[in-house]
Amino acid sequence: MDMVSIFIYNLFLTVGVIVFAPLLFVKVILTPKYRSRSLKRFGFALGECPGGSASGRPRIWVHALSVGEVASARNLVQELRRSYPQGGIIFSSATRSGESFARSVLHEHVDCFVPFPFDLFWSVKRLVSWVRPDLFVLVETDFWPNFLTELNRRDIPCLLVNGRASDSSFARYRRFRWLFRPLFNSFQALVMQTEQDASSMRQLGVDPARLAVLGNLKYDAALSGSGGKAGLDRVALHIPEQALVWVAGSTHRGEEEIIFDAFQELVQSCANLFLIVAPRNVERGAEIAAMAARRGLSVIRRSVDGVGGGSVLILDTLGELASVYALCDVAFVGGSLVAERGHNPLEPAVHGKPVLFGPYMEDFAEISRDLLAVGGARQVHDAAGFRAELSLLLADSAERERVGRQAQELIASRRGVTEAHLALIRTVLAREARG
Repeated sequence: MDMVSIFIYNLFLTVGVIVFAPLLFVKVILTPKYRSRSLKRFGFALGECPGGSASGRPRIWVHALSVGEVASARNLVQELRRSYPQGGIIFSSATRSGESFARSVLHEHVDCFVPFPFDLFWSVKRLVSWVRPDLFVLVETDFWPNFLTELNRRDIPCLLVNGRASDSSFARYRRFRWLFRPLFNSFQALVMQTEQDASSMRQLGVDPARLAVLGNLKYDAALSGSGGKAGLDRVALHIPEQALVWVAGSTHRGEEEIIFDAFQELVQSCANLFLIVAPRNVERGAEIAAMAARRGLSVIRRSVDGVGGGSVLILDTLGELASVYALCDVAFVGGSLVAERGHNPLEPAVHGKPVLFGPYMEDFAEISRDLLAVGGARQVHDAAGFRAELSLLLADSAERERVGRQAQELIASRRGVTEAHLALIRTVLAREARG
């Protein structure tokens, strides 16, 4: 970052902190989920950071914004551990849900989990001094000027992996080019998902020598995570033996109403239909169960109910959705019928399941286009189209098999993205070791 850009950024940041500090202080004090992480995000109460930084034992700090980015990073972190068994791997996430998910799926591979620091120069200094990384790896997005400036000041190499530039992000980057161009040029390499993403970066003035296109880590992540959670089967979830199972995953407010209305209509012609709704925010489990009960549906919650008997299951637990997709006959991926930018359609597709999603798939634009192009998914644009496509798929087992097979073949054809990323990381670390 150049001095002018960072000065202007910190000027605005300081004014914002002064204006909103009292409100933020009250919110942190009164909200347990913020209070428990805030001290660490300010650089306090950190304890001791494990792992050393000797020759051949690099300390690698991997950061993923939230749950979706953690899922992208999962396979990469596992392979980093295999490549550097004596190294230190530190993992951070900006959100509480992201950190919880990371702890559940990466605890065997990560030495230390830490909340990402607030972008204040003194909290950033404390966190970076505590971690002492040899390499910082940012997954997809979450750019913070003071943090990256501090890493650059200490000559700590930074890599962006699985980078993307959606239309909305590109518009924001272009509007604040004075800030983002030096920010992007502070990375040793920006590894983008597609050539279109790389082209967007070049248009912003990013040094072309820093750009690489290696594909989307989510393809390998889907393959590595396809084994499913041990012990999670239809019996464990109290799914009737002959049921057709529809999973609506990562749903948001405004979608559950559409889902329950469709279920009530479809069950008239498909009496053995069983619905599993997995809200993106698992804390909404009671709310969604009540919504279903008001419609006269027999509903159970995974987090609290130990017995079956319902026709609707609310999967209000963390870390089980990917495995539950393996049990379904048809999947809908949420955040896509409402403007929430969509969620990962590869999680059901890797199991050979036909996938439905709505028009809002900005965060998975490349993947959704790929699936649609090979006939491995169906896109709907409103509630009526949603019900119609579901009805067709539920009525035709051969079509369900065909769509699912096309999706699986696409995912298999994209294997190897993680290894390409690892090769770059090895090159950067070897260069740093030579000094």
